[in-house]
Amino acid sequence: MGRWGVQTMGRRVLLALLLALGCGFAVAQEPADKTVQLTIDYGDGVQKTFSAIDWKEKQTVFDVLQAAEKHPRGIKLKHRGSGAALFVSAIDDKANEGVGSNWTFQVNGTLGDRSCAIFDVQAGDKLLWKFGKNR
Repeated sequence: MGRWGVQTMGRRVLLALLLALGCGFAVAQEPADKTVQLTIDYGDGVQKTFSAIDWKEKQTVFDVLQAAEKHPRGIKLKHRGSGAALFVSAIDDKANEGVGSNWTFQVNGTLGDRSCAIFDVQAGDKLLWKFGKNR
């Protein structure tokens, strides 16, 4: 083994020892992903996915929809009311039908149980807005 091989091996051993001892300065930690994913399912076989919308503290499901609306290839959003009484009435050309098909949302596979304007999301959450029959 040449001179450079010993030096490289020595650095690897030193790095391994530092890591084993828990010396945080040896290797920088990657920051946690601070995004959420949003999928719009139009109920007709078409979906639009925003794979990395920036996440912020106290962000709601509605805030994520508004971020998607501002995207260059975003969505069109219609709503009424505010806060706990906010109601999403249409996304793009699909409007709620009342008795027929309507928009509902899920966060990480769990159906929303309150207004999207007061439902907080966390970094890494997966949101789904789906158009379909009420169940």
